[in-house]
Amino acid sequence: MACTMFAAIDVGSYEVNLKIYELSARKGIRVVNHVRHRMELGKDTYATGRIGTELTDELCEVFLDFRRIMKEFGVEDYRACATSAVRESRNHIVLLDRIRLKTGIRLEVLSNSEQRFLGYKAIAFNSDRFQEIIEKGTAIVDVGGGSIQLSLFDKDNLVTTQNIRLGTLRLRERLSDVAERTVRYASVIEELLNNEMRTYRKLYLKDRNIRSLLLVGNYIQYINRYIHEDRETNQITREEFITFYDEFIQKGQQAMASKLGISNENGTLLLPTLVIYKRLLEETGAENVVILGMDLGDGLAFDYAERRKILKPRHNFENDIIEAARNIAKRYHTNRNHTQVMERLALCMFDKLKSFHGLDRRERLLLQICVLLHDCGKYINMAQSSQCSYDIIMATEVIGLSHMEREIVANIVRFNSGNVLPFEELAASSLLERSEYITIMKLTAILRLANALDRSHKQKIKDIKVNVKDNHIMQILVDTSEDLTLEQAMFPEKAELFEEVYSLKPVLKAKRSG
Repeated sequence: MACTMFAAIDVGSYEVNLKIYELSARKGIRVVNHVRHRMELGKDTYATGRIGTELTDELCEVFLDFRRIMKEFGVEDYRACATSAVRESRNHIVLLDRIRLKTGIRLEVLSNSEQRFLGYKAIAFNSDRFQEIIEKGTAIVDVGGGSIQLSLFDKDNLVTTQNIRLGTLRLRERLSDVAERTVRYASVIEELLNNEMRTYRKLYLKDRNIRSLLLVGNYIQYINRYIHEDRETNQITREEFITFYDEFIQKGQQAMASKLGISNENGTLLLPTLVIYKRLLEETGAENVVILGMDLGDGLAFDYAERRKILKPRHNFENDIIEAARNIAKRYHTNRNHTQVMERLALCMFDKLKSFHGLDRRERLLLQICVLLHDCGKYINMAQSSQCSYDIIMATEVIGLSHMEREIVANIVRFNSGNVLPFEELAASSLLERSEYITIMKLTAILRLANALDRSHKQKIKDIKVNVKDNHIMQILVDTSEDLTLEQAMFPEKAELFEEVYSLKPVLKAKRSG
């Protein structure tokens, strides 16, 4: 069977990577070449908020080399992505344009939730025991140069994912003066981390029993090889790690970096990494560490193979996005019974209107998330719940969604009640294009109708059938044993936008049962 040659370019905080993969349905995914180039983009971003001209020119030269290598290996397709160092730089739009014009490579800036979801996909694809591991209390810990991502799993469900902006390079830069003035450098790093860790434990760990930490990072494999030099394993016990940590502190960073086979320039990031791991072990109470040799490049390759149907995933990633949204809704005490009924009603209408809205499975997922989160703003202010829901969604990461998708969801929820803003007014304060605006209009119209059908929040409807007649009437036939007077009274008002968007007049008919 034919193989596909795919390249992944990962522009990180302190390293730029090119990985070339051979993808096939029979053999799966195989790395055929891996090129690393050390450059601390994050040093500029985290210190000044901008990436300087020198580093930009260097990055362009690296990309030209990558293009030559990709050509030599017969790469058919590629994806180049940047993370927090570029994402947080104030001049990243200029940087992307210069790279495109000089090298022909289009660099994509991932939102944090997209980046972590890709890493999580790589883990799930590559680990035979992934499903078994996440059925018990598990935390996936992804330590990067700019931040730490903590994702909690329990009983096969993603409970929550949170980002702490204290990665290894950011910690090193913030404490660069301190490192030269004290022998208590590790303790100072701990002090800086402690408040964030305590807050995280109080809000998200509570009584959760975390048995394993799945660590994703650049240095944990070096540590594992040092601890288990006489045997191959992908696990470190809590006791083994603490023993190693104590040895590291006693012998010093430079000496231990040499023993681990890590260069001096990379060695400066070792201590912040170890302190992060140690504090997480202490806060979670995990008994063992599982080492995962995954990176963003692997996630890009697995995502490409999945989308091109070269490989079929063993894990339901879409369900993780939905579960993450359910847990956000739970945090803000939304009405679960109401959202369950709305979910069924909204998705039924979406499926029946396929030829009218022209949207796909991804937009169906966004609609489902809108239903789950549409009432979360009531937790803050019942009189302005739609606006508060918008604010909550824009301030909350939903793993797997891009920033643009999050903005689409937030606006649909905001327009669930009140007037829909004209495109020009909405676009003035966002990056939304006309195509996204049309999606917002189409899904808002469905959300409003679904909400109107359970206006009393009493879940009166047992079943629903949707039929389009003569291409201008959408008949909604509901099965109920309850009085629908309130729903029928509120329905025409909520149907106005729907008729405007779809040129279909919604008609509600009740079939009495029981």
